[in-house]
Amino acid sequence: MQTFTCSCGNRLFFENSRCMRCQSETGFLPDRLLLVPIRSQDGKYWSCELVPQQRYRKCSNFNAQHICNWMIAEDDDNQFCVSCRLNKIIPDLGQPDNYRRWQRMERAKRRTLYNLFRIGLRIVDRKADPDNGLEFRFMEDVREYDPYTHELVRYQQIMTGHDAGTITINIQEADHSHREAVRENMNELYRTPVGHVRHEIGHYFWDKLISSSSQLARFRELFGDEREDYQGCLQHYYQNGPIIDWQEDFISAYASAHAWEDWAETWAHYLHISDTMETANDFGLSIEGRALLAPLNIGNGNNVTTPPKYLSESGFDEMLTDWMHLTILMNALNRSMGMRDAYPFAVSARVGDKLRFVHEVIAAEVARLAAPGINTSAGGAGPVYRGKPG
Repeated sequence: MQTFTCSCGNRLFFENSRCMRCQSETGFLPDRLLLVPIRSQDGKYWSCELVPQQRYRKCSNFNAQHICNWMIAEDDDNQFCVSCRLNKIIPDLGQPDNYRRWQRMERAKRRTLYNLFRIGLRIVDRKADPDNGLEFRFMEDVREYDPYTHELVRYQQIMTGHDAGTITINIQEADHSHREAVRENMNELYRTPVGHVRHEIGHYFWDKLISSSSQLARFRELFGDEREDYQGCLQHYYQNGPIIDWQEDFISAYASAHAWEDWAETWAHYLHISDTMETANDFGLSIEGRALLAPLNIGNGNNVTTPPKYLSESGFDEMLTDWMHLTILMNALNRSMGMRDAYPFAVSARVGDKLRFVHEVIAAEVARLAAPGINTSAGGAGPVYRGKPG
């Protein structure tokens, strides 16, 4: 994740809606992937020095809910930005703590979208493309009580997962205490809101980029046969745990449950790597006297469809090597603070091959999208629900 610069010279962070030094309002421009100071023209339209000829409006969730800082181009008549328009269901904001939970999940979603846009991938909402678009449902467990006895008469647990372009996330995953309890119970090394979003987005892109493509045979060589009974595999995993020595072939224990989960976990880690490496480079981090690679070398202000320069074989090798050095440093710093490792995972040779495959799939899609006259619609998604309990 990049940081940005206000016109006063102060450093701005992705979630900022105001500069803390000069108090200028700031807005994120999705068409340019930049956070910039904005000036109101008439209370409805806003402008910025970077593109003075372009006018923008604030997202409705910017104006009304103060939960978003993304802008909408003047010629776009949607009331929501490209992130918020993906929302099909949001939690009941009349319930205690739901506003805070939703805010955390929206931050995770916007960070993931920024990461995808920087890479050169595209996301379309279900309203614009009912067959291939994406939508989010942020929901909470349903509890109904008898009005007289106050006894619980109905309970429905909301499962986090992906189903044919719909990503459902249990809003309780935004609560640190709940998420930590589930992580301990599931014997997981890592569980975060951004991890959930990146994982489920991985299922969405499997449907788009792998399921009916020439990549399927190679996928099965690396990840296994996705036609294996999914529910049966998950049941076996939860009853018996991961396979022995899973670290040799999988990025996480959960990845060993089924080929689909292996892909989604590997995809999520690829996004972890590219985003964290961009952050390290943006802050000028060097290890052993050498600056870390900037994996997303497209520069400020470029159109989001510009193919990133890092999408090459040598670029991937360098990025992965730098990542291994960086995680050693990150973990050592955390241990100095008495905290858990920031990245408690091992990238084996087999996992490296899988990450490389994700890299190659993304590179092919970015090249396809950049081709002149391309039809950006994607193949349909399957009907199988895939996701984690909790």
